[in-house]
Amino acid sequence: MRVVVTGAAGFIGSHVAEALAGAGHEVLAVDAPARSLAPEAARRRWAGLAEVPGVTPIETDLAEDDLAKLGEADTVVHLAGRPGIRSSWGAGRAVVRRDNVLATRRLLAACAERRPRVVVASSSSVYGSAGHRPHREDDPLAPASPYAESKAEVERLTRCAVRDGLPAVVLRYFSVYGPRQRPDMAFHRFVEAALDGRPLPVFGDGRGSRSFTHVRDVVRATVAAAETDLPPGVAINIGGTDPVPVRAAIGLITGALGVEARTHSEDPVAGDAERTWADTGRAARLLGWRAEIGLADGLRDQIAWHRSLRAEGAR
Repeated sequence: MRVVVTGAAGFIGSHVAEALAGAGHEVLAVDAPARSLAPEAARRRWAGLAEVPGVTPIETDLAEDDLAKLGEADTVVHLAGRPGIRSSWGAGRAVVRRDNVLATRRLLAACAERRPRVVVASSSSVYGSAGHRPHREDDPLAPASPYAESKAEVERLTRCAVRDGLPAVVLRYFSVYGPRQRPDMAFHRFVEAALDGRPLPVFGDGRGSRSFTHVRDVVRATVAAAETDLPPGVAINIGGTDPVPVRAAIGLITGALGVEARTHSEDPVAGDAERTWADTGRAARLLGWRAEIGLADGLRDQIAWHRSLRAEGAR
């Protein structure tokens, strides 16, 4: 199967491209590493992809370049986009519109004629904060930041493309962590601070909780969606089922490193959910998927990756 993976220089995308190639698929890896929030890390992942058998990297800006070739694939896994709630405010609003909404509109249009299977990445942020129960896919969306609004618009564009005959589905990822995580993400910041002997920077009071999801679990779900005929237009939650307080996660990190759990508070991020909580029953029914990697094991895996970067002299 010929598969296009957009955002292939990204945290999740690099893992997905490798996994699809490892499963025997011909992978066209698409990204514009220079536009990444963390260009140095993106270039490192991009260079690594060039060494993976079965992967052909091609630098492409989805918002500007000719995308006709991408629509000729059998399957398109669309992971590209501008992440981050914090960076989406102010001047960042226009950037997420360009890199998320405009780029997705152009990619879906490029797929309209040949109609490959399309898997579109979305985010738990489209729900807003969870209440007394986990979010289900048919819950109303309540995006509370420009980033979340852009992802809700990406989903709307996908539904419109489905009505026009494109077999597309949406995966809503919940708080993904693990090796190759971006430097701006919470666990990356926590582990690096703990390894340096610095207090861990926590937004707000750390009492918020998340359905943390290890990247290997996310990859399994994404590859399954790429290989499965799913009901067009369906949205599927991909997340750990039990929310864990951020402070509890910090305890796991510092405990694994054998250091004191010292923190310092930073201003809360506007629009950030107090709790994310995934109902994954639909993923179990349609993909045979459930999260398998517990947070303690997953954090040890991420810590090992951070230590390997330091041993290589790259952080």
